[in-house]
Amino acid sequence: MSDPYEDSPERTFAALPPARGRGFAQTWWGQAWLKALEDAALDSEQVRTGRRLARAGAVGAVSVRPGRITAVVQDRDRTAHRADVLLQQLSEDQWDRFLDMAVERAGHIAALLDREMPPHLVEDAATAGVELLPGLGDLEPECDCDAWDHCGHTAALCYQMARLLDQDPFVLLLMRGRAERELLDELQVRSVPRAETAPVRDEPYEGMDAAEAYAAADILPPLPAAPVLPGEPGQPPSLDTDAGPAPGVDPTALAFLSTQTAREAHRLLAEALRPGHEAHPVEAELTAAQDAVRLAVGAPESPLADRLGEGSGRDREGLGLGVRAWEYGGVTALDVLESEWTVEAETLARARAALESAWEEDERPQLRASRNRWTVVGGQAQLRLGPDGRWWPYRKERGRWAPVGPAAQDPATALALAEGHE
Repeated sequence: MSDPYEDSPERTFAALPPARGRGFAQTWWGQAWLKALEDAALDSEQVRTGRRLARAGAVGAVSVRPGRITAVVQDRDRTAHRADVLLQQLSEDQWDRFLDMAVERAGHIAALLDREMPPHLVEDAATAGVELLPGLGDLEPECDCDAWDHCGHTAALCYQMARLLDQDPFVLLLMRGRAERELLDELQVRSVPRAETAPVRDEPYEGMDAAEAYAAADILPPLPAAPVLPGEPGQPPSLDTDAGPAPGVDPTALAFLSTQTAREAHRLLAEALRPGHEAHPVEAELTAAQDAVRLAVGAPESPLADRLGEGSGRDREGLGLGVRAWEYGGVTALDVLESEWTVEAETLARARAALESAWEEDERPQLRASRNRWTVVGGQAQLRLGPDGRWWPYRKERGRWAPVGPAAQDPATALALAEGHE
């Protein structure tokens, strides 16, 4: 009599080392497999025996084929037994529903290729009427020790199987009736006509993360054309409603933040669409004081300016100076405004050389140095050396040093700005 499984796809996994000091299932789907065993076994002592045998490395190579797993398990007295565990294969109709479900969401395919089985994949399959993971009583034991229920040998095989499932959920799909290559080929076949006939949506990638979009390259329509930059930032939604604000919600602050968010989005889009634009590294996270200045840019007279100043330890005038610095050079300019540091010897030598060569000897201004700042003696102008070696122009206004322009590589250019010369 021929073996009914001889033409079936089969994978054989070498015996795993003992599992001392670790659990058998690290993934949630591996744990679900073991739960199906532990909930159904009538003799809990046999389950414990199987766990001990598997932990000791008594399970040999595991053969996995549709509907069945097989291994030789040795008792403590070295007696070998053939253990099998059966799991019902999915019907053709169930596989059709599963495959249709999988191509509906490219993330399912991406997850399987990453050797993962996320809960939403199993949940979506269940919604389609396909149970991937075994439930109570689904793991049917067969052993040559003649036990009528799960014995220590079949339990040991199930524990070993949980370790294999941790590594590769395609093993479960093979038990359900499809080998990995066959499954991926069928998904590809279904994806092609889907891509050809699917209606083109305005936003086909909306709400999809990067992994799903990448996996959907052959399924979804091409990415849409680059957006057109609006002439001005969009208007936030109106907060003028009959209902009063919820406790703790300040409508003025919320409207301000919405407006600032629209402006920042418009700025970022304009930068991204600029010809020759290259992505820049993400800046370090701003402190609360720095972010208060960023929010106040473009709205220094907002009724929230005092709150932004107080929240960052600045008075109204100090916030205004911070806004001016930010407009000239962002967080770097703000740091130059508010911080003073000792210049390293090598940088200091280059700075002095730049100051020496910037003017003819008879035109060179008299400067008094203090750390990273050079002040014109008897004047109202100052140069500040930034951490990148550029010079920032400052002028004294109402008793405070205020930034008056962007940084320059040449100290003479920066000083001309500080003194009010074009």
